[in-house]
Amino acid sequence: MSDVAYKEDLTNQPTADTGDISALNDVRPVPRISIQAFCETEGVAAPINRMGEDRRLAKAQTRVYMGGIPAAVEFFQSAPTPNLIILETTSSPDELFHNLNDLAEVCDPNSKVVIVGHQNDVTLYRELIRNGISEYIVAPVTIADLMGVVSSLFVDPDAEPLGRSVAFVGAKGGVGSSTIAHNVSWAMSTLFQAEVVIADMDLPFGTANINFDQDPAQGIAEAVFSSDRIDEVYLDRLLASCAEHLSLLAAPSMLDKVYDFDPDAFSQLVDVAQRTAPYVVLDVPHVWNGWTRRTLEQADEVVIVASPELANLRNAKNIIDTLRKLRPNDFAPRLVLNQVGMPKRPEIAPSDFADPLELEPVAIIPFDAQLFGTASNNGRMLAETDAANPIVSSLSTIAQLVTGRGVVKEKPKGGLKGMLTRLKKK
Repeated sequence: MSDVAYKEDLTNQPTADTGDISALNDVRPVPRISIQAFCETEGVAAPINRMGEDRRLAKAQTRVYMGGIPAAVEFFQSAPTPNLIILETTSSPDELFHNLNDLAEVCDPNSKVVIVGHQNDVTLYRELIRNGISEYIVAPVTIADLMGVVSSLFVDPDAEPLGRSVAFVGAKGGVGSSTIAHNVSWAMSTLFQAEVVIADMDLPFGTANINFDQDPAQGIAEAVFSSDRIDEVYLDRLLASCAEHLSLLAAPSMLDKVYDFDPDAFSQLVDVAQRTAPYVVLDVPHVWNGWTRRTLEQADEVVIVASPELANLRNAKNIIDTLRKLRPNDFAPRLVLNQVGMPKRPEIAPSDFADPLELEPVAIIPFDAQLFGTASNNGRMLAETDAANPIVSSLSTIAQLVTGRGVVKEKPKGGLKGMLTRLKKK
């Protein structure tokens, strides 16, 4: 057998469907493990390949080979056994157990084994489990099926749930991405009475400390430069309280040093923050390097903020196309159009802006220099400045969408009118 891994050409392949993506929302990231699959059909090899490209398996090493169990037996005679072996079989039960006995002679007994079979047989399932197989699933399989099994085998079921990370990034500098991120964070904390942590990742020029009228002595710089020390206790010392349920990791906003980071420089910080708060908002600067790309790739939700002009359209399309490739098993990024209707500025109509992106904006926020300027100069949020403004309602809608709580439906009207309405429906 060739020692070259089977790799499917995904160029024109569809990504996971909506049902798969929804099912993956609760899958926790998998630790650093090795996974090797030996398949007999491309119908099983394809979803395993796509699983290996998922952001939740970023730390895992996944390789797919063809040939089924006989190929695995041959392969492991001269190769070390991985943490997890996935085997597809179309064999009869007798032949399957014969092949598994051959495999047991060349495999480490500590390796976990998952069988993908083509027989929906309860007796076979029980016999396999009794003989030490970790799981048996029946083909056809989806990415959600596979990742659910892998996560159940290698993630502590008693571990605390991870917070949801939401990354905001501007399609161009100056489009108000940070302002939108900060105000949506405020809305999340007040609407749901849930803890929210904002990480201002623009270390040299961040504005979160200004917008929240904060001047903390420490912040995100200490967390990043001491990533080996970062844990829940250390993070708590670095957070500045902005409101009852809102905390900030402020940027130093100083130019006394350069801020060059490795691609994974912020990963540990985000992991720890997600263990301490239900929601983590990442205010990502408009730059493109290893760590911004990794941050956007790993976030649970990505929100792109753009204003309706040509350079924003080009940049937004580039970001969206790139993220669709990096995140094949996630929903497309959210699009927010900001600063719409700026006086004397030629603009692209929202519908014309959305068409080439194949993405409808979740909110269209009008240009309002008075409201935004007043809030910024006073170190207050828009909801504190003018709670009745329709823009505040739009920000609440964004908060509901990115937290996965949807849009709150209007309550049925009470009284005689409400009763008559219900009777008509009956």
